[in-house]
Amino acid sequence: MAASLKIFCGDVDVVRSLRIGSRLDKYRLVKKLGHGGFATVYSALDQIENRHVAIKVPDEKYVADLSSLEDLQREVRIMAKLDHEQIVRLKDARFIDGRFVMIFPLGLESLDSRLQRRMARQTALDYVRQMVSAVAFAHGNQVLHRDIKPDNFILFPDNRLRLTDFGLARIERGRGDHSASGTLGYMSPEQAMGRPTFRSDVFSLGLVIYRMFSGELPTYPFDKPLPGGARARRVMTTEFLDWVRKAIDLNPARRFRDAVAMENALGRIRQPLKATAAAGKTSAKRSSRRRSAA
Repeated sequence: MAASLKIFCGDVDVVRSLRIGSRLDKYRLVKKLGHGGFATVYSALDQIENRHVAIKVPDEKYVADLSSLEDLQREVRIMAKLDHEQIVRLKDARFIDGRFVMIFPLGLESLDSRLQRRMARQTALDYVRQMVSAVAFAHGNQVLHRDIKPDNFILFPDNRLRLTDFGLARIERGRGDHSASGTLGYMSPEQAMGRPTFRSDVFSLGLVIYRMFSGELPTYPFDKPLPGGARARRVMTTEFLDWVRKAIDLNPARRFRDAVAMENALGRIRQPLKATAAAGKTSAKRSSRRRSAA
């Protein structure tokens, strides 16, 4: 239940640990939520406001030198400029007891966790619209996320889904990044080669959406037919499925140029989902009754 964090204070190398139940200023750590390649996230109780929050504590290698601190400042500044209802809001970012921490509202669970249970198709479509809206807003502000995956969409009350974790994000200026940072399985081929663009986020988002409706995550290089295709076709209309396929095309030039274009194209799809069998039977019965009455 403890996480080690090395703090560099001038020439003094100090090793401390964060334990569940310990305090960081007004926050009491309640539970370790997860640990990635960059930071550990805890749930904590704000003992002044009496509400639970999420606290992100960067790992030791990200507070060890000036360039790491600059990376943290970049993440904070990017999140501070993204004021959108489908993006997790940064509540605070500062040093507490020598540790750099970032404070966020605490969600219910990640989309990855939610996908382990059955989901109504209309709920899934609602989530799709919210996810695309979040990434489109980021792209509209020239922010390239670079780590779109189910773990980075957090579910809040009232079925609100919000994008988080901009630790790999960059302001896109048209130059190659030359790093393969991201998550295998959701990373586009060009991002794996160090050349991510907005089209790379589109690819990752398309894979998340395809998994939601097919129950499968295609692995690169994609073999045809895609796994889960039969299930996807039972739920998605041809137009909607073609929209997803365009997003996950292995050739970046054939994808949407960014999530803004992706969102605009989604808005033009009048009926993304096929009518359910039950709905079709009900409609047939109603038609039969009308004919009988006539």
